[in-house]
Amino acid sequence: MKLHELAITYLSQEDLLNAGCFDIRMAMDVAEKTMMDFEDQKILFPEKIVQIFNQVTQERINCLPATLLDQKICGAKWVSVFPQNPKRHQMQNLSAVFVLSEIEKGFPIALMEGTLASNIRVAAIGGIAAKYLARENSESIGFIGAGEQAKMHLIAMKIVRPSLKECRVAAKTTEEEQQFIDELSPLFPDMAFISAKTNARFAMEEADILVTATSVQAPLLKAEWMKKGAFYSHIGGWEDEYAVAEQCDKIVCDDWDTVTHRGQTLSRMYKEGLLSHNDIHADLHELVSGHKKGRESEGERIYFNAVGLAYIDVAIAFSMYQQAKKLDIGLNLNLQESMVFEHEDISSKIRL
Repeated sequence: MKLHELAITYLSQEDLLNAGCFDIRMAMDVAEKTMMDFEDQKILFPEKIVQIFNQVTQERINCLPATLLDQKICGAKWVSVFPQNPKRHQMQNLSAVFVLSEIEKGFPIALMEGTLASNIRVAAIGGIAAKYLARENSESIGFIGAGEQAKMHLIAMKIVRPSLKECRVAAKTTEEEQQFIDELSPLFPDMAFISAKTNARFAMEEADILVTATSVQAPLLKAEWMKKGAFYSHIGGWEDEYAVAEQCDKIVCDDWDTVTHRGQTLSRMYKEGLLSHNDIHADLHELVSGHKKGRESEGERIYFNAVGLAYIDVAIAFSMYQQAKKLDIGLNLNLQESMVFEHEDISSKIRL
């Protein structure tokens, strides 16, 4: 390698899958360790940059940076969320890329497809929350939403609650519900999968674990559908009526301070003066560290809200990068062979 040559590893989604990076157990382990690093002040976690192009549909592109000080890695996720894509273009509503840099010399080391890591992180955080907050003997799970994040969430929930034996799913169409069932049922032959025929109430009533995973900005989940002892994992923006949170015995967030600046149900309640810091039982890292207790009785209704934390995204992406490098998977791309004025023919390339 020449003195001033710079190279970067490019990893496509297929590269990451071939490297065995679709590993939600690994992601949960990484996330829990990274939360402990956060408590120990070994993480830099600046506020994300948000560019919203349509306030009604919330079409947006966000930049989420973070630094893992022990690993000497700085990263950023560049993520687009376009909720109208499935209907308008028959394409996914979320796409992301990661850039990772080392912080000894400050050079970039990787450019990675980020949708896989982002969706796995959502599921991993939901799974960790369920580990501490869902009843250990949970048997049934209900979904409103049948997209990629719902599918990932089921895998995580089954990992931490192997007692689950029934899954009901409600989506906008029965075709989406059937696709969910067709793709997930082969993974879990011990589970019964039931299409709710777009009936959200049927999917949620009597479920031990409730999950909303939609791009809809509306109070889809009703309080009366959440039974005593249930655990609710809220993934999206505004997906439930205020009474759902109001009736819960515990409210836990991945990071309450971050929630107050966002547009989730709890965020709306906070901005309207209906919810305060005193109403929040814990942030998730406090349960992982043991500083606060998770579920304390069988009858507790518990609400979990995750907005997504960039430092966990970056940690999972870095673990995926390490796994791919270990297997020599990925494409090595040159950023530069030398500095600009070191090129022998540079004078012929300058426009004056």
